[in-house]
Amino acid sequence: MASVAERIQNLSVHDDDDKKAQKSTADVIQGTEEALLEHRTSQHSMLAPFTAGWQMKAGTPLVIERGEGVYVWDNKGNKYLDALAGLWCTALGFSEKRLVAAAEKQLSTLPFYHNFWNRTSQPTLDLASELSKLFTASEMSKVFFCNSGSEANDTQVKLVWYYNNAIGRPNKKKFIARQKSYHGSTLISASLTGLPSLQNGFDLPVSFVLHTDCPHYWRYHLPGESEEDFATRLAENLEKLILKEGPETIAAFIGEPVMGAGGVMPPPATYWAKIQPILKKYDILLIADEVVCAFGRLGTMFGCDYYDIKPDLVTVAKALSSAYVPIAAVLVSQKIFDGIAKLSDGYGAFGHGFTYSGHPVPCAVSLEALKIYKERDICAQVRKIIPPFQDGMRQLAKSPIVGEVRGVGLVLAIEFAANKETCEAYPAKWAVGTHFAGQCAARGMLVRVAGDIIMMSPPLIITPEQIDFMVKTALAAVAETEKYVAEKQSSKD
Repeated sequence: MASVAERIQNLSVHDDDDKKAQKSTADVIQGTEEALLEHRTSQHSMLAPFTAGWQMKAGTPLVIERGEGVYVWDNKGNKYLDALAGLWCTALGFSEKRLVAAAEKQLSTLPFYHNFWNRTSQPTLDLASELSKLFTASEMSKVFFCNSGSEANDTQVKLVWYYNNAIGRPNKKKFIARQKSYHGSTLISASLTGLPSLQNGFDLPVSFVLHTDCPHYWRYHLPGESEEDFATRLAENLEKLILKEGPETIAAFIGEPVMGAGGVMPPPATYWAKIQPILKKYDILLIADEVVCAFGRLGTMFGCDYYDIKPDLVTVAKALSSAYVPIAAVLVSQKIFDGIAKLSDGYGAFGHGFTYSGHPVPCAVSLEALKIYKERDICAQVRKIIPPFQDGMRQLAKSPIVGEVRGVGLVLAIEFAANKETCEAYPAKWAVGTHFAGQCAARGMLVRVAGDIIMMSPPLIITPEQIDFMVKTALAAVAETEKYVAEKQSSKD
């Protein structure tokens, strides 16, 4: 069966004179939309994460059956280019045989062992050593393994509290995160997150978490305010918050080098250069959440390399194993470890860990992933593909319904807006972003939808030809979405 993407690629969707091609394209899209609707015909038993109740009640979800390279196929045989790399994570694509072989080898040798009581496995030790050497923005001496980015950021809070207790700063317990940030969905990591949807109904955030400004220049800058002036204002606001709460109560600041799931928001010029001295001035630890940015996404091994960030602690996950098996890690600087070791000696043990911390299979797969990143010089490969990706997608900014196209490296967002200058949104019931995503899916591309924000972060192995397909698909989808918006406006719905 020919895939939707392949059938679309063989049609001239922009040629107004080719009526036959236009009719064929419309037939393909209509047929695909009907196929997608078939997924809603029966109930299922899964409580789906980040899914509205009505969607779960509607019927069977889109079931992905297999993947190869940058593509996935659903159980109806439809082929899609996965423009989000799963969930920002399948960096090496869906069929890297070396990762599968690494998992198989470890499963047949030692399928599990724990890391409690100073027992471990060799892949765990090797991965810890490799990560501590690989991160060079600041010196990291120890690595603590977790199973997800959420779990790792929960761990960050406990480590910082433990450290401050160890060095005689028991009142330094508050955390500062940013509005619209994403740091996870567990109790504490969801509190660090600056998105209401992760807190509403859950009695969150917890009281010790504070939120400062979102560094989104397009939406929040003042009239006539440059990026640097905007960054200065945000740094000053951060310092005001610290002084208001009391520097002696603030333990740490956590931030993504580039804000990801909150809407892909690169920091304004000079932002990190202005934030870091303030944290140092008040002896506040800096935690870099590298879950999305690490391992080549920005064309550097870490986002900290790209923005010259020098953190005390680092969170990595997702691309660490290219998402083939669950794993995350907390990178710990020497001064933090010294405090932890001192206090744990007094208690008799460091009382934190998980059954699957440093599981040998994910560690073996991650070691192989790191080898591949190095051998194939993935960062250099990404740097070559960034211009056609960013420049190509920024063509969408010419559309009257697109407020902003923003991004850096191989991560990007398209935000629809009724007014580019005021950032006014379209009525939520119009679901403009959802319509655009449906048009993309009908043409063989899956994207992330968050209201009227569309996000993309394709696998790092993507080719120029595949980038070209992504751009053409997005341009065709936005053209159709313009018609949809015009119909809504004329009907005054």
